[in-house]
Amino acid sequence: MTLLDTTAADLRRRVDEAQAEWRCASVAAALVRHGVRVLDHAVGLADAEATSGPDPETQYRIGSITKTFTAVLVMALRDEGRLRLDDRLDSHLPGTRHGDVTLRQLLAHLSGLQREPVGDVWWTLDLPDRDALLAGLDHAESVSPPHLRWHYSNLAYAVLGEVVARLDGRPWEEALRVRLLEPLGMARTSLEPTPPRAQGYLTDPYADRLLREPDAPTRALAPAAQLWSTTGDVARWAAFIADPPAEVLAADTLEEMCQPQVMYDVDHWTQAWGVGLMLARRGDRVLVGHEGAMPGFLAGVWVARADSVGAVALANATSGAQPGTLAADLVHALLDREPSPAEPWLPGPPVDPAAEAVLGRWWSEGNEFVFSWRAGHLDARMVGAPGRPPAVFAPDGADSWRTVSGREAGERLVLVRDPAGTVVRMHWATYAFTRDPEVFSPHPKEARD
Repeated sequence: MTLLDTTAADLRRRVDEAQAEWRCASVAAALVRHGVRVLDHAVGLADAEATSGPDPETQYRIGSITKTFTAVLVMALRDEGRLRLDDRLDSHLPGTRHGDVTLRQLLAHLSGLQREPVGDVWWTLDLPDRDALLAGLDHAESVSPPHLRWHYSNLAYAVLGEVVARLDGRPWEEALRVRLLEPLGMARTSLEPTPPRAQGYLTDPYADRLLREPDAPTRALAPAAQLWSTTGDVARWAAFIADPPAEVLAADTLEEMCQPQVMYDVDHWTQAWGVGLMLARRGDRVLVGHEGAMPGFLAGVWVARADSVGAVALANATSGAQPGTLAADLVHALLDREPSPAEPWLPGPPVDPAAEAVLGRWWSEGNEFVFSWRAGHLDARMVGAPGRPPAVFAPDGADSWRTVSGREAGERLVLVRDPAGTVVRMHWATYAFTRDPEVFSPHPKEARD
């Protein structure tokens, strides 16, 4: 799988122009499509003193992209039955003063917890160890009631790391290695840097010079921001977000992580937060991913899951660079130039006899719906509503179907037959569906299973 030469040249140009415009030491980028890396490109100096350039194996700090790993660990534990997303925190950290917040709220930055651990940690660069973090938690402020509004919190993810450690029975970093990094082949992702690595810099805004930044270990804040990685490894992570292998995380669980929990951009509704993942809309596309920042480093990874296309951009700059925006631009540019091809239609498996009598046109509330047998399942589409995903049904007993996705997900579709056995009416989420348009009218109650 390769890109057209003109597409690859345009994408490389975007990376080159970004590095020059941002005046940052280096920018490294990669794109992945259907699990295959289709572009690797880097420009600048990973280490200005050594005058060495970056490559796909050069480590950068990825900052808060680390949070997505922690979120996946939480979801994996949920799938194993060890927790529920709506568990109160004190069910896993007994005695904490913030016990009323839920794990879901912590994941979506809806807990109301203050942003950082207690103390001027980013001034002193003296971040707490595990004991100090837990001791300080009772002194941390609630800056808003839980679920009132979005408020970013590194502290929340440090706490989630402790929950992971307690339930998994291993330190967070060990659970990360065994559950995610090793199965996904992310050998160049680690808590501490290993050569070749980029040096972090602050670009002097008034002169063409670079000021060296310290590495600043995050200690107990590691589940929120500590990881070092490469464009090659983060591209693997993008491929995982697009299509997770079942042995690591169920596809339905990753889809659940992409469901909006709160609107971050309340004025324009272009950015939301899911369960540990950021969501960004541009036109008709919604990308999922995350961005990150640490002293000397900025990072971004964004994925168009429907097209299985992802991009990562890493920069060794404290400020001024926007690798998250660049990564999103690369995804959009690739899809604009080389859209995903349409899947050819092929005859599908036989129609389920229980669905045969339902196929065709039905009416409800003055709207026309078409029920079809597609790709081995019953689905329904409202006429005149293009672009909306169909409702998909699964059998749920005699003359009953359950909506598994799309419109009215979770609701039942109940078939009503006349004495001859013909389906003459359906009730979907209790609304009547008939073969011809009908007004609302009271009818005698009918027995329901």
